[in-house]
Amino acid sequence: MSGAASALFLLDIKGRVLIWRDYRGDVSSVQAERFFTKLIERDGDPQSQDPVVYDNGVTYMFIQHNNVYLMVASRQNSNAASLLLFLHRVVDVFKHYFEELEEESLRDNFVVVYELLDEMMDFGYPQYTEAKILSEFIKTDAYRMEVTQRPPMAVTNAVSWRSEGIVYKKNEVFLDVVESVNILVNSNGQIIRSDVVGALKMRTYLSGMPECKLGLNDRVLLEAQGRSTKGKAIDLDDIKFHQCVRLARFENDRTISFIPPDGSFDLMTYRLSTQVKPLIWVEAQIERHSRSRIEIMVKSRSQFKERSTATNVEIEIPVQSDATNPNIRTSLGSASYAPERDALVWKIKSFPGGKEYMLRAEFSLPSIRSEEAVPERKAPIRVKFEIPYFTVSGIQVCHL
Repeated sequence: MSGAASALFLLDIKGRVLIWRDYRGDVSSVQAERFFTKLIERDGDPQSQDPVVYDNGVTYMFIQHNNVYLMVASRQNSNAASLLLFLHRVVDVFKHYFEELEEESLRDNFVVVYELLDEMMDFGYPQYTEAKILSEFIKTDAYRMEVTQRPPMAVTNAVSWRSEGIVYKKNEVFLDVVESVNILVNSNGQIIRSDVVGALKMRTYLSGMPECKLGLNDRVLLEAQGRSTKGKAIDLDDIKFHQCVRLARFENDRTISFIPPDGSFDLMTYRLSTQVKPLIWVEAQIERHSRSRIEIMVKSRSQFKERSTATNVEIEIPVQSDATNPNIRTSLGSASYAPERDALVWKIKSFPGGKEYMLRAEFSLPSIRSEEAVPERKAPIRVKFEIPYFTVSGIQVCHL
């Protein structure tokens, strides 16, 4: 078994300890001060963004959520990825209890926080992080605790993510496929990097202990069944399943079989390293009319079929930090200058497929420039949008 955590610390934005739980007795609260000192030392170094810090025999693994640092200290050779995942699960549990995790909610509920930390980790080993099951025997309201609480069967059950005896008048299952595309294109229009990250999100309202089976157009599965894979099948990489999925069965015949939790959860996440053409293509031309005036012309074109529509489109065009007096015109949507981001932000609520729109902007520049002026930094144009009922990867749910 991998090394265990020695202690878990919850710190405010200034590094002060709000709550800490000692699990093994081999560290002290002084470790929080040393960790924050190391964090401040690394703050000016853009190359040091990793969430693991090592100092004097102690490894610190941390994440930040709002104005709170969650940090685990360990003197053993621990599995850093496992403990970082545990910290993210702790955030999810606290958000389930307190709506939002921040310094004030921790101070107001420190008794419940200690109870949760005792249940979620034992002697430095992560134990139980299902918020819905924890909330059945750790209550936030004092009057609910008058009756002697017994841990629900799910805690000691083989199916720890679902309670027994759930009954619905109407059994329903909702399944959504949500994908995000990350594309990096150079100034010549060549795609440097392209990948698709997706998730199968489910909401289940089923009675009893239902057994569900899900089929996808997975190339390995279709080939194993002797079915044609022309044009339909996809190769899934880096698949991560919810703990309810029977991994042994998936490894054996690629069948996704599971007893789902009650309510909302992510059944699986995946990644595809495929060459994807940009769904919204953006070109920008910058013209300097004089030392004190600059004109930017941006052309955006949707490269998907007309039956689909992109929503909440946001195009961020970087501009010089000393630009002033913006004069902006667009053929669709609204655009504004965001000086705090040194960018021009163009927002389009609805962008139909096969369309092209334009933006023109003029800025004034200071007439006096330093002789030792630093060369302009050419930051990338960023494009964010959503396309409902559209998957880039072509993933299909064959049956459920």
